[in-house]
Amino acid sequence: MTEQAPQGVDPRIPNAARMYDYFLGGKDNFQADRELAELVLAVLPEAREGALQNRLFIGRMVRYLVDQGITQFIDLGSGLPARENVHEVAHRHAPEAKVVYVDNDPVVCTHGRALLADPERVLMLEADARLPELVLDDPGVRKLIDFERPVALLMMFFLHLVPDSDDPHGFVAAYREALAPGGYLALTHLSTDWKSERTQQIVEVYQQASAPFCPRSGREIEAFFGDFELIPPGLDTGLGTVWPFADPEATMFLDEDLARMGYAGIGRKPAPF
Repeated sequence: MTEQAPQGVDPRIPNAARMYDYFLGGKDNFQADRELAELVLAVLPEAREGALQNRLFIGRMVRYLVDQGITQFIDLGSGLPARENVHEVAHRHAPEAKVVYVDNDPVVCTHGRALLADPERVLMLEADARLPELVLDDPGVRKLIDFERPVALLMMFFLHLVPDSDDPHGFVAAYREALAPGGYLALTHLSTDWKSERTQQIVEVYQQASAPFCPRSGREIEAFFGDFELIPPGLDTGLGTVWPFADPEATMFLDEDLARMGYAGIGRKPAPF
């Protein structure tokens, strides 16, 4: 029996966002998502822990940015709502914070609008994050976000689902250009620096999904920051588990391979000369 899905969504095609939801123990996924996610877990059982660590890093990163005075966030490729969403963390520390979530998956957006509804402070925008002109010029985004003031752009486990043919370095540069001085770019990204046959196996598994798996070298990942000033210790292996602002009580990776398979970084836009 075909599962019920929103109009325009084919539940028979595995979706990367819904697979990620499955890794986190969520229920907003379809049988095809679960089956392909299980193939990933067969290659990399630590993927569940990696997804959890990414969520923990998001929380630590948002707290850090609020401490730096940031109260405006745009979460690109946000995925399905999960525990410790950006707006929940931000509002605990800065109730006035404004958050825009951007995703092109109708399932993500339907759940997002239902669970994140707070029109004065939170917007769920259904749009393709690869098209910065559509996101940045959206009337709802312009109403909520003041681009004359610093904004934090978040790209968490997003860019490694974008192939080079979509010019990710080009569209990330366009987002950077739109930020006022003092704005931030924060990202996590899986890497080819992790030398393992499992990397290529996962690439092959994701060929069946709605988005490819495109890990990149540390050099390629660092290039996403352009001339932004990387916050020490810079581009960090271990997906942010050893940052100076990390929660000392946060769960750390138990698997050495998993800790090496990706990078995290936060960069700050410098003031013009």
